[in-house]
Amino acid sequence: MEGKLKEIAGILAASASTVALTGAGISVDSGIPAFRGSQGLWGKYDPMEYASIEAFRGDPVRVWSMLIELDDLVLSARPNPAHLALAQLENLGALDMVVTQNIDGLHQEAGSRAVVEFHGSGRRLVCLECGSYLEREQLSLEMLPPRCACGGIIKPDVVFFGEPIPQRAMLAAMAAAQACTAMLVVGTSAVVAPASHLPVLAQSAGARVIEINPEPTPLTGRVADLSLQASGAEVLPVLVEMVRRIKG
Repeated sequence: MEGKLKEIAGILAASASTVALTGAGISVDSGIPAFRGSQGLWGKYDPMEYASIEAFRGDPVRVWSMLIELDDLVLSARPNPAHLALAQLENLGALDMVVTQNIDGLHQEAGSRAVVEFHGSGRRLVCLECGSYLEREQLSLEMLPPRCACGGIIKPDVVFFGEPIPQRAMLAAMAAAQACTAMLVVGTSAVVAPASHLPVLAQSAGARVIEINPEPTPLTGRVADLSLQASGAEVLPVLVEMVRRIKG
């Protein structure tokens, strides 16, 4: 593993522009379960019954009961060494942007400044009727579903199945993928489109694609130039120190 880590560190140190794409796996060490895999949230809740916009509109009380369980985990979670390492890479000038599929806000809490929240933010809410936004701290969940002053139902400002990716996030992520010379993919199953297309887009534009994930993904051996089967919390701090030494 050490030899591969040195190779990855060399790529990151030499890259003119590096983008990180992160998924649920990077936050597992913060106590937030991944959606897929043996311990995934979707093993407990059918995503089509709980995470589609049709399900939310059809039975918002039922969906909010699941969201409250996830909400408690997200609000109590703190950045782990993987989040902190990406913020340190940014400070070293070795990372330009984090594109995250996560809704937990942990990259920003860790200190990352350039973050594109591809699937929205669980710390922000939106009214389905009037479109107004409010912060999570402003909302009481004693009555379900929560309602806006206009009477509309409030939902987390996250992308449910059946909803489009916010245009600003989509355009920023695609532009970064096409412009980068290296993409670091951490903790994502790489099966949820359109986020899963970003490494392919980066590769097509000539970028080196590096994957760090505990399990193989569709990127492994195909799109990724280098794949390391490990947790981000384990190896990213080591990479930071290697990059720091190379950059002097």
